[in-house]
Parts: sequence; C-alpha cells; structure tokens
Amino acid sequence: MASRIEDYALLSNCRTAALVSLVGSIDWLCLPRLDSPSTFAALLGDEDHGRWEVRPADPDAVATRHYDDDTFVLITRWESADAVAEVHDFMPIDPNPRVDIRRSDVIRRVVGVQGTMRFEQRISIRFDYSRAMPWVRQTGTASEPEVVAMAGPDALVLRGAALKAGGHRHHGDLTVAAGEQRDLHLTWFPSYRPVPDPLDVDEQLERTKQWWQTWADRIEHSGPHHEKVVRSLLILRALTNHETGGIAAAATMALPEEIGGERNWDYRYVWLRDAALTLEALLDHGFVGLAERWREWLLRAVAGDPAELQIMYGLAGERSLTEWILAALPGYEGSGPVRVGNGAASQYQADVVGEVLVTLSAARDAGLEETAFSWPLERQLLRFAAEQIDRPDHGLWEIRGDPHMFTHSRAMIWAAFDRGVRAVEERGLDGPVDEWRALRDRMREEIDRDGVTNGHFTQHYGTTAVDASLLLLAEVGFCTPDDPRMLATVEQIEQTLLHDGLVLRYRTETGVDGIKGDESPFLACSFWLVEQYAATGRLDEAEALMARLCALTNDVGMLSEEYDPVARRQIGNTPQAFSHLALVRAADALTRAELRPR
Repeated sequence: MASRIEDYALLSNCRTAALVSLVGSIDWLCLPRLDSPSTFAALLGDEDHGRWEVRPADPDAVATRHYDDDTFVLITRWESADAVAEVHDFMPIDPNPRVDIRRSDVIRRVVGVQGTMRFEQRISIRFDYSRAMPWVRQTGTASEPEVVAMAGPDALVLRGAALKAGGHRHHGDLTVAAGEQRDLHLTWFPSYRPVPDPLDVDEQLERTKQWWQTWADRIEHSGPHHEKVVRSLLILRALTNHETGGIAAAATMALPEEIGGERNWDYRYVWLRDAALTLEALLDHGFVGLAERWREWLLRAVAGDPAELQIMYGLAGERSLTEWILAALPGYEGSGPVRVGNGAASQYQADVVGEVLVTLSAARDAGLEETAFSWPLERQLLRFAAEQIDRPDHGLWEIRGDPHMFTHSRAMIWAAFDRGVRAVEERGLDGPVDEWRALRDRMREEIDRDGVTNGHFTQHYGTTAVDASLLLLAEVGFCTPDDPRMLATVEQIEQTLLHDGLVLRYRTETGVDGIKGDESPFLACSFWLVEQYAATGRLDEAEALMARLCALTNDVGMLSEEYDPVARRQIGNTPQAFSHLALVRAADALTRAELRPR
C-alpha cells in the first residue's frame, strides 16, 4: 500500500521526477520524461505495480530526512538501537539542456555512520503503467553485480548489489559499517541501444549539488518564510523541463481530491495558466531567463491558427492529450478511475489568454526584450480573445458541467485587453489600440452590471454564489483590494467557503462542476486569501493564516493540491505548482505589507 501523500519527497533531474516515501520506497517514477508511462507506480496501487525500496532490515529503525542544503539530494538518516546509516538519493542532472535523452539515472548511496547496519533492497519493475512485465536477466559478476530488465522500448540496468529473483520481483541485502558506502545505481535507456556505462557517482553527486545550489543562490528574496519560499521556487524549477521549457502542473497523476472518489486527474502537462503564474513567481525573484525559454515554448506550442489554442499541452507542446481510463492501476487507496491524459485540454477556458498576457507584460517590465515573433504572438492571442468574447467557458476550475459566463474569466479577458493597451501606450508597440481599449471598457461595464449581486462579485452571471477565483480580481488590477465589492466578496467567501479556516474553491453541492463527490480545501485559494488580507490591513490575520498554511508543508517543504482538515492529510497531485507559486506570492504580499507605513 502507498504511503500518505505528505510522506513523499521529490527527486528531480528537470526532465522527470521520482517520489520517495519516508520508508525508503520509490513509488512513483516515469521514464524518461515526467509524462512518460510509469516504471514504478506503487503510488497508485501496491508493490505489484512497481517500486524500488531500500531500507534497514531492522523494522524498528527510525527515519528522518532532509535535502542537502538547497538541492534535491535527499538524505534519509536511519537510526536503530545500535547503528546509524544514511541513504543519499538523487537524480544526476545534465547541465546541458540540449542533450537528447538517451539515459536517465537514479542513484541511492548507502552510507555507514555508526555501527553496522544491514539494508534490504526490493525492486519490482513494471513498465508502461504496470502493463509490461519485463524480461530480466543477470548480466554482472559476483564482484560487480548487474541486472538488466527490458520490455518494449524501455530498459533498465541496476548495479551495486546482488539481487535474487522471486515472484516477478528481485530482492537482496547489503551491509555498511561506519565510514563505508555502497552505491545502488539505476539507469533507464532505450531498449534498442547498448547498456550504458556506469556513471562516476562522486562526480555526478558533486555536479548535481552544485547545479541546484547555484540556481538557488540566484533567488532574490529576503522576506518572511524564506526557507519555504526558496524550497517552493526550487520545486517550480524541478517541474520545468530542462530541455523544452514546459512547466508541468504537478509531478503526478490521479492522486485523488477525495479518497475513494472519482476526481482523479493527470497533472503532468503544461497548463498555460499554471505555467504563466509559475513564471510570474519566478520573474518576481530574478529569473528572467526562464521567462524567455517559456516564451519560446509558448510560441512553438500555439503556433498556427489562434482558433486552435488549447488550455494545456504536453511538455514539448504536444496537442494530443486524450483522456483514457487505465484499468491496470487500482488507484491511490482504491480511488478510481485512474485517468491518463486530460480531457480538459479540449475545453474553452476564457481566462487563459489573460493569464498569459499578464505574465508576458510582467516579463516586459522585468526587461525581457521583444523578438521578431513575441509581440506578433500576443497580437494573435488578443485577436483570438476578441473572436471568442461572447462565448461562455468552463472557467479556471475546469468544470465538466455546462459552461457559464464566469466572472473571473470575464475579468481575465479584461486583463488581456488591458495589457494590450498598455503595451501600445507605454512600450510603443503597434496594434489596434482603439479596438482593444473599447473591448476592455466593454468588459468592465459588463462585469459591473452582470457579475455583481448584493454588492459582491459572483462566481458567474446569474448566481449569487461566490468562488475563490474572485480573490484574483484585485491581483490583475481589475479592482483594488479595498474596493467595497471585493471586501463584500471576501466576507461572502468567509461565510460560505471556509472549511476549518481553509478556503474551498466553490461549493460542490451546487452541481456547477458536473462531477460527483466532494473535495477538500484547495491550498492555493487560502494563500490568495492571505494576499487579500495583507493588502487590506488585516495583517495579523494574514500572518496567522500564512503560518498555518506553511505548517501544512511536509518535512521537506512539499505541498499537494488540497488539504483535508478532518483527516489531517494532504490530498491531490503532488507537488502542486499552483500551491507552491501561491505560497511564494503570499509571502511576497506579507513582505509588501510589512514595509507599508502603518
């Protein structure tokens, strides 16, 4: 059975990622890319669906763990009654993002600290979402053990300790005394290529640590919750593909929003919205270069007819993300169905163009220069927004019910034209500014008329309900944080959307999303409330809520999508970019509030 979601730590090489449990089991790993089929998928089932466990033979040994400074080298320290040892897990990172993927490595270095400790190694390899049982053969020697497994296009070689077969699994043990170390080295490679040579582990460890630490040292931040902010930005970088520039929404798929429920989605793709907001967080902390890479990715992904714009793409800009049910995996704690791909890719979500243009405008303000194609791309997106302006949409929350005129979406259309107007007026770029200004004004008049009821903004036209996305209206400049309508909206959110002090996205019982079941508070929404509190002088409440939210991170600083305050556990895909970028923005809001004269 998989561990609790908050018991996992992340390993990353900025191409894919592994989840390592507190008991030393890698239960999730897709190779060679984050959106490739899984090799280890015990996260969505059990050991029969693939895992790699390395832990002491002593069942009473206790583990604590941390990352090695600001890196993704995970150090798990095991202590028993008479010995101490550590496992240093990492994925070597190639500093050259242009290198083709011909191998992907995971290294688990077992280090003796005190006394002598025996470790057990258990591995079950299941390619293609556990649907491909590999052919495994022993290819090493007694002094240099080696196992090769292959099925279809995938192959692995595992070196470092002898393994025995049994029940379609392999197991073995190894012992380390104080001062000794043993390296367990797994390498994925295409099955039609020769087995790769082993890496120099010392060299790779040092290079990987240096790469991550050098990146982290560039972070511009000196405000409250510094460690949480740095780790969150590191996680956002880990979700950014080293080669393509695509920014994934999360490292996992099908982790449920309700245990036992059907709200189980594949988040390993690039949502334009999520990526744009991630980029804003990175821009705010000094990473203009990443903005340039993502703008190039965006140009490739949306090239062609703007009418064919999707709200999400694959990590390299792939358009076909067909959603299908994976019967081979039972789901996390039996939460099915397990979905691969994402049907929301075909939805119309009107806010997306606004999110992208707000971010590109911020990149301009941060000093990113225009290219021959960058401004024409934005003009095409504005043309698309104008053509679709009267079309209802599925909204920020990707409802699978009937489309509506969602107020947040309408405000983001306003933001799109606002940034277009500003680009012409403030930056001297060319465009039909009179048309854009008229459309911007039209959207404001419409929202003021149809998106406000009883003095507060509404979830969509024709309802009195609110949803948490309305907290973003002030963030994009549609209104000020202390606008009476926004203050009334906050009051409504506090009265109808708080669950044990945390913010729900909306009330699922209204049926607006067209999906059965319920969900827990969405962590990003609570961070948005921190921003709103901080901007309107409610600093004590902002700091208290922020402290509570930061306390929900796990022992290595990770957050999933949601938090269940009743069961006291993280829920949903992990680590979630939306949660971490919202944490960063909330911390920045607190910094601004503390600097503001009182």
